[in-house]
Amino acid sequence: MTNWIPVCKLNDIEQEGAIRFDHGGRTFAVYRAPDDSVYCTAGLCSHEAVHLADGLVMDFEVECPKHSGAFDYRTGEALRLPACENLKTYPAEIVDGEIRVGLA
Repeated sequence: MTNWIPVCKLNDIEQEGAIRFDHGGRTFAVYRAPDDSVYCTAGLCSHEAVHLADGLVMDFEVECPKHSGAFDYRTGEALRLPACENLKTYPAEIVDGEIRVGLA
């Protein structure tokens, strides 16, 4: 069963931006895409555990701030070395202007 957790208001994240979200001892990154859709991934780079919300977000990609590895935040796919392990993704939605993340 999916447990929908409120994260923030949509306007709290700029388009092509991200925020860090901590819940239940885990860290996530929540993204606002150029088309205002929202996505959620594991919050730490799979290469060296750096917070992805601090990275550069452009189009549908997030770049790790430490070594410039990159991921497609819609799918979690690692796009550029040194990142080679995909990120776990989680469902995200907007309800009445609020972003919620689905955690099992």
